[in-house]
Amino acid sequence: MPELIDLHTHSRVSDGTETPTEVIQAAIKSGLGTIALTDHDTTDGWAEAFEAAEGTGVQVIPGMEFSTRWEGKSIHLLAYLIDPENLDLRAETLRIREERSRRAETIVDKLANDFEISWRDVLDHAGEGATIGRPHIADVLIAKGIVEDRGQAFHEILRPGGHYYVPHYAPDPLRAIQLVVAAGGVPVLAHPATRGVGQVISKQNLAHLVDAGLFGLELKHRENQADAVAVLEDYAKYFGLVSTGSSDYHGAGKPNRLGENSTDSKVLERIIAAATGSSPFQG
Repeated sequence: MPELIDLHTHSRVSDGTETPTEVIQAAIKSGLGTIALTDHDTTDGWAEAFEAAEGTGVQVIPGMEFSTRWEGKSIHLLAYLIDPENLDLRAETLRIREERSRRAETIVDKLANDFEISWRDVLDHAGEGATIGRPHIADVLIAKGIVEDRGQAFHEILRPGGHYYVPHYAPDPLRAIQLVVAAGGVPVLAHPATRGVGQVISKQNLAHLVDAGLFGLELKHRENQADAVAVLEDYAKYFGLVSTGSSDYHGAGKPNRLGENSTDSKVLERIIAAATGSSPFQG
């Protein structure tokens, strides 16, 4: 049976519901051989994940999910095996986290006009050091009985363009790819087919990202739409990009389950071979 390789997971360091230790424990229970921890715009969970994996046989790929924005749309970039001490990358992700926190506080201020919610509620829920975002606000709305789950919170209250929505800063994907590559990392576009074939990235725009160093596309993901995946599979072949598969696990925050999509071992080998920023941790 092929090794299960899940290259997209989140912990409480960003918007997951489990600590890095608990994510590793869940990976072991799910039979994963390799897991990447890819919290949003931060590498702060790496050390704990490595410690939790020690002696378990599970390989940990250190990573990050980089927030970017292009033409008003949020585009996420998975950055594998980066140098966490790279100054330019650290400065950019710090700016993103600070801007996201300010944005979250503004959203809560707007919500407080209509619901019993405060910024202190969100801080207490998120915990020290977390990259605070809309999922943490959603979790407080759940805890207070205002909504049943994150899906309802995002659909009815926190949706883009809604009354309570506030945009946040993020670099464009070209800039993000350049930063990842300069930090010795391997960039892969996260779930690039979620908006359907009508809004899939054009071949011309993808070419610019490939020229900057884009290495792959996350094509096996539960939120990707089949018509868009078909187009992107052709693009991946044309540009020689790898195709990855992942769960985008958030613990109890999403229905996504560890290992529900897996990456081929030969693709993982290519990712590791291309990286110079950091190394996998073999537990």
